[in-house]
Amino acid sequence: MIRKIIAVIVLVPLAIALVALALVNRHAVPISLDAFNPGDLKYAVQVPLFVLVLGLVAFGVLVGGVATWLNQGKWRRAARRAEWELGSARAEIAELKQRVADAEDEGRRWPPRALSRPAA
Repeated sequence: MIRKIIAVIVLVPLAIALVALALVNRHAVPISLDAFNPGDLKYAVQVPLFVLVLGLVAFGVLVGGVATWLNQGKWRRAARRAEWELGSARAEIAELKQRVADAEDEGRRWPPRALSRPAA
């Protein structure tokens, strides 16, 4: 609940600021695609400033998300391995419970007949 309140407290002012930024910065700015001669506007694109800013923010969020996802791969791998080990352990427990139940059905005979020693 507190997390949702904090998210609202942070996201609502951020959204208002982004809308204000978009409304105020509607004029076009040139983006030069020529890295060696940026003064030459021959290979330039005119883009509204707010589109440029919001696009760069979105690109940064995307790159950060991909980096985080790649960095957390070891934890996902460990979780898959733990799930597999848990499944193995549960299967082994079920098998051992069945063996105990079978042993109790035999009349509580221990050791089992296969391991009994002949009387001398």
